[in-house]
Amino acid sequence: MNLILENSIKKVPKKAKSKNYFTQETEDAIVLYNNTTNPSLRSKIYEEKIHYAFFKLTQNIIHTFKFYNTEVENLEHLQHEIIVFLLSKIHLFNPNNGAKAYSYFGTIVKRWCILYNEKNYKNKINKTSVDELSKDNSHSYTLESFDPNERLSNFMDKYIEHISFNIYDIFPKEYDAKIADAIIELFRKRDQIDIFNKKALYIYIHEMIPDAKTPKITKIANILHNIFKKNYLFYLDQGYIEFQNL
Repeated sequence: MNLILENSIKKVPKKAKSKNYFTQETEDAIVLYNNTTNPSLRSKIYEEKIHYAFFKLTQNIIHTFKFYNTEVENLEHLQHEIIVFLLSKIHLFNPNNGAKAYSYFGTIVKRWCILYNEKNYKNKINKTSVDELSKDNSHSYTLESFDPNERLSNFMDKYIEHISFNIYDIFPKEYDAKIADAIIELFRKRDQIDIFNKKALYIYIHEMIPDAKTPKITKIANILHNIFKKNYLFYLDQGYIEFQNL
């Protein structure tokens, strides 16, 4: 990264007249930045057209999702770290893929903050006594927990409830729904199952539905997996659960 660009990142931009900080002009400037090879011109494009948008994007996401488990006292220092990371990924943005730059870079910021906060939350747990932790009610988070295992478990409970309630909408054929319910039953009893691998799952399902063919089980399991993956990524990205089927 050249010195001019690095100095631009460190600047706190002046307040813009419009509240809409990430405009079509910003989108166009990012494309122009990626198509420009001259370092000086790139720095000029970034400082005049992109830096304020990145600054406000990181600022808004940090405060909206309350990503306050940090190692820095000044959140602008944290923003600086995130903006440097955004610039390391800016060349990957391709408008031809259909995504808007605002959505693309907003997702990057949220995922970066989630991972960063998880790491710092774990450090806080390791360095703080149980008594001190029980007294710390100063932070509230949009996500239920920054403990990955607890967060996944909470999501899994809601996922199982969603599939169970909508099983015949997802699998209109009764036989398919029966297999899907058998798979979901394993996840309902996941705390009671000692071995949880692919081979064991097929054995358990064949015990519940002896005539179920392996290709059919695989097909149903893939549909359930895709629904899980789509909605869990949305949960990590947005911080709340809103189930959608494929």
